[in-house]
Formats: sequence, structure tokens, C-alpha cells
Amino acid sequence: MGVVHGDLMTLNIGPQHPSTHGVLRLKVKTDGEIISEVEPIIGYLHRCFEKHCENVTYEQVIPYTDRCDYIAAMNNNFGYAVTVEELMEIKVPERVEYIRVIVAELNRIASHLLALGAYGLDVGAFTPFLYMFRDRERILDLFETLCGARLLYNYIWVGGVSHDLPPGFIGAVYSFLDYFEPKIEEYNELLTYNKIFIERTGDVGVMPPEVAVSYGVTGPNLRGSGVKWDIRKDEPYSIYDKFDFDIPVGAGEMGTVGDCWDRYYVRMVEMKESVKITRQALKGIPAGDVHQALPKKIRPPQGSIYKRTESPRGDLAYYIVSDGSPIPYRLKMRSPAFTALSVLSEISQGWMMSDVLAILGSLDIVLGEIDR
Repeated sequence: MGVVHGDLMTLNIGPQHPSTHGVLRLKVKTDGEIISEVEPIIGYLHRCFEKHCENVTYEQVIPYTDRCDYIAAMNNNFGYAVTVEELMEIKVPERVEYIRVIVAELNRIASHLLALGAYGLDVGAFTPFLYMFRDRERILDLFETLCGARLLYNYIWVGGVSHDLPPGFIGAVYSFLDYFEPKIEEYNELLTYNKIFIERTGDVGVMPPEVAVSYGVTGPNLRGSGVKWDIRKDEPYSIYDKFDFDIPVGAGEMGTVGDCWDRYYVRMVEMKESVKITRQALKGIPAGDVHQALPKKIRPPQGSIYKRTESPRGDLAYYIVSDGSPIPYRLKMRSPAFTALSVLSEISQGWMMSDVLAILGSLDIVLGEIDR
């Protein structure tokens, strides 16, 4: 009878599809149910971040960084602040460094909780999302106590932080960690080792390490492919070199190294490591004035800098060119979600139409950062 070939179809997913993790359009070419190409079409959320930043002062840039990766705004504040501080050769007080690590790791947990819960929704599991969203709310309560905001914080400033820790905050964080740590095993029972979830994600969307590296993929997506690379360990910034923590990598436990399940599971284990870092930071936090090193006017000397930090989505970097004025001459941002999305077509070819959203969800993209 020979091989029966169907007609090549071009289908659109989005730009408003609920499983695209933002305003994204996927132009999918299929032969029946089999994917031959996926073209991500972006720009629906573009807000001119980089050009805005070149028209406001260095201080005014910080709220714009919040709005790029709005799921991990503390980490975006952190990356920008340490970049400008290195350009200006500002040494911040040790108390500030500890506070920054605490809030960054709490925000990493909150970001992963949303990523993992939404991923459960992508493949048809509703209950885990409710559990994880409930626990994420507890972190947002802590942030609201700290700086009055639940999503866009403007908390980590160049040279310090906007507010010192309020009374009782350290105890509240300890209480949250004691409550949250056992919940990770609950999530594993509910979703990670669920038979249907494993069948939807194991051996699906495999990203070999050489493909991940060639596309510039970083963060949990790179580590899910078995590459042990984390900027907090390999190029330490702030005080991360003081803490003991591990870098989880994909091991092909439910299929092949670099599949959707590995990318998911790396994030699950990373939450445990963030708990470990936060406990150490709480234990060692010194006294001090968090406003001591805040410059009265931010006016870096002429020059340029490129600085990388580890956000929940990977290698987040800022490139700043200063002409000596209070306004950045050039400011560019490296988005880890952008490089993750670029590999989507490569790892989707040959899979079924129903697998595309499972693969996309496993990459944990945020369109605010991609379109910036």
C-alpha cells in the first residue's frame, strides 16, 4: 500500500491561548497530528523596556525591571542593582547582602511554585495548581509585610534595599519554611510521580545537552539536560559563595535525560535547595544599616559593564553603557526565557500536537521578559 502522506497544515495556537504562559502565538506546521515546525511569534506584550531605561535615571529603572519577569521581580531588581553597584564600585553592607539572598530565594520558590502548578494545568492536572498557588500566597504575604507589594516590589535598590526587615519577619520566614518543606513531598505524591503525568512528560521534548548549549539555554532548562551550570556556584555574586547548596540536574529518571519531566523535576528539587540557602542566610544575618551605602545620586563613571545573575529562569544579565550622566546611555537585558523559547521548534519536531503545550510549559517562559 505504501506510505500515506497527509496535507501539510498550518495552525495557530494563540495569541490568547491559556497554555502559552503569556501573550504568544505559535504558528504550527503539522502533517496530521505530527509536528514538523513551530514558529513562535512574539511582540504582543512589548513595552520598550530598554528604550525607557535610556530615558530615565538609574533609580527610576528599577520599577521597570519588576515588569519584565513579573513572576520573579526580586531577582530582576537584584540583577540590575549588582550590575550598577559593580560599575560604581559600591560595596553594600553585609546585612543588605543577606536580606537580598533571602528575598531572592523566597521569590525563586514562589516562581517555581507558579511554574510547576501551571504546568500541571497544561497537562490536565487541576488540583496541584491550587495547592501550589496556596503556598505561593504565603510568600507573597511575607513580601507584602516587607515592602507593601505582592507582585512588583521595587525593593532591592542600588546600594541597599528600600526597607529593613520589619519586626517578626525572620520568625515568620522560619515558620513558612517549616510549613513548606514537607509540602514538597506532598507535591511529589500528587503530581511528580503520577502515572498520567509521567506518560505526558517522560521521554517527551528531549533537549540533548549539546542542543541546549548551542541555543544558549540556561537555568533549570539547561540543568534538566544534565549540564551542571548555575551562576550562583560557577560565577558567584553577592554572598552566594558563603552558602552550602547543591545544583540538581536531570538524570533521565522517567525517560531520557533532558525530557519535559527532567525540566519539571529540577525545579521541584531547586525549591528544596532554596529552602536550605534561606535557612543559612536567616541564621547568619548580621546587624547593620541597610541605607548606609545608598548613594545620594547615582552617576556612574564613563564605561560599560555586563553582569550575570541566576534568576529562576536562568542566566539574567544586564549590559549597561554609562556616559557619566545620571541616565544610562545604553541598557540591554539578556532574557533567559527568550533563549528558552528559541529552542521550542527544535525539540518539538516529530511530536504530536498535544505534546506541544507540554513542551512549551516545561520551558517556563514569561512573555513580559521575552518581549521586554
